[in-house]
Amino acid sequence: MAKPGIDGGASIKLDRKIVEKNRRIHMKSLCSKLFNLVPSSHYKISKDLLSQQTQISYVIAYIKELKERVESLEKRKEALQLQIHSQLPTSSDSTFPIVEVRELCSGIVHVTLISSVDRNVMLNEIIGVVEEEGGEVVSASFSTLGDKVFHSLHIEAKISRVGIETSRVEKRLKHLIIEAREDGRDK
Repeated sequence: MAKPGIDGGASIKLDRKIVEKNRRIHMKSLCSKLFNLVPSSHYKISKDLLSQQTQISYVIAYIKELKERVESLEKRKEALQLQIHSQLPTSSDSTFPIVEVRELCSGIVHVTLISSVDRNVMLNEIIGVVEEEGGEVVSASFSTLGDKVFHSLHIEAKISRVGIETSRVEKRLKHLIIEAREDGRDK
């Protein structure tokens, strides 16, 4: 008669080996997925020739490089925001609003509008003017920095051969801000 503990012990050892084998397979798969996120321009040889330890070293180096890049870009952003804030006139200055409409290439226009918080125009009103002038907004954003509101729009002409008359768009946007002031939207 066999002892129950011996058969049970062999079964437990076998279960541990299977669990450990599955864990290693899973870890290898995760390491491979992680290494696949690193652009091939960051390593010279084929990834098949690299050991798993070397692959992880490349991943670590790539993550450090990305972290440094993010920190550098954040510092640059802060410096630019301070520079913009110090160079722009205050909201009481008569140079507000600033409207700039530039044609980047045939049928593609960039609109920049800077106004004061107390003389702000809604983004949907700006988009309305652009669409009435034959433009289609590809991207639009606005942000506030101090007492200034920045609107930025990229526009494509609905009919590329007709294009967009930038001087007319600029004139209408300036008129829109004047109307906003007269309608009492300013504070």
